[in-house]
Amino acid sequence: MCTGKVINFASIVEDEALRQAAITAELPFVYPHVALMPDAHVGMGSSIGTVFGTKGAIIPAAVGVDIGCGMIGVRTEFSAADLAGKDLTQLRDDIERIIPLSPGNYNTKVRFTATKNRVRELEDLAAEGGVNLEHSPKWKVQLGSLGGGNHFIELCLDEVDRVWMFLHSGSRGVGNKIAQKHIRAAKADMRIRRREVSDPNLAYLSEGTPEFDSYIRDLNWAQRFAYLNREEMMDRFAYALGELMGAPVVEAERINCHHNYTVQEEHFGENVWLTRKGAIRADRGMLALIPGSMGTASYVVEGLGNADALRSAPHGAGRLMSRTAARAAFTAADLEARMGDIVHRSGEEFVDEIPDAYKNIDQVMLDAAPLVKVRHKLRQVLNVKGT
Repeated sequence: MCTGKVINFASIVEDEALRQAAITAELPFVYPHVALMPDAHVGMGSSIGTVFGTKGAIIPAAVGVDIGCGMIGVRTEFSAADLAGKDLTQLRDDIERIIPLSPGNYNTKVRFTATKNRVRELEDLAAEGGVNLEHSPKWKVQLGSLGGGNHFIELCLDEVDRVWMFLHSGSRGVGNKIAQKHIRAAKADMRIRRREVSDPNLAYLSEGTPEFDSYIRDLNWAQRFAYLNREEMMDRFAYALGELMGAPVVEAERINCHHNYTVQEEHFGENVWLTRKGAIRADRGMLALIPGSMGTASYVVEGLGNADALRSAPHGAGRLMSRTAARAAFTAADLEARMGDIVHRSGEEFVDEIPDAYKNIDQVMLDAAPLVKVRHKLRQVLNVKGT
């Protein structure tokens, strides 16, 4: 559905999310339009599941506070038959031992050779780009940590019972600090220049200013941190799975994609800063990942390059209920019933992630049919989450 400068691909969407999209689309530097993904829902300033281009400006709050958040998936050589008789609770415990979970939980030190190499890459990138990380002295030990909320680690089976490793995370505390710093800078710049927007979280930085250049340098660094953070955790996940199986994991396929980020792209003949806030890049032939909610299906997809969607697709199921509302409506027993025989941790602290608090992922994928082609549908056998 197209309304003004908003093209909506969601069959289930709140009026407030549509209003946020319309307000964003009215900004004079937005080009060519705002595309609302099938999982769109209300966010800070602009809706989550929003994709739009900008010319000469960027909105830091539209990128979000978890810069570079995204998915990584690995198809292994193992099958469901290989898992028969294996103790997945042991795998869960091993994952929890080697990957710090929950907000504020990090590694005690930079321990592994691969981790040190990734830290060195990020140090070099910061030095080359003049990225000041004094606000986050613990960023090195954040690399390889999951976080909380809707972040997860899963072992899955596809439609022919092949084993996949799957996880969702972003740029952790350091990315949040970077985002908050530049959101504040954008709001301050608006006051100084006496500019007004209908929502303070649509405050923007103008291209050609020192503030804009600083944000781009920090943004690129945080996006790289998020990408490497997923790579680091996936390597540790593979180690734990290999220990369980008695043989190293042989990777048949690895996909790593952002869904909260900004990058320069060409759309409708113009070079723009393309912001995907809760959306994946879906160029024709490009592989990407769309997770469901806790206990539901996830998807490996191939992009169709839909121009009206700005070559994008949804990043997941999308919330229907706030966390507070979900905790009021459901119990740990409800969540336990939804999870069935999936190995997981139980407790009230996970109730706000119950599938009922999210859109139906199958409906989201129906809405996404013009955007992506499904390559694999995954079902969970193990779920690991932080609180």
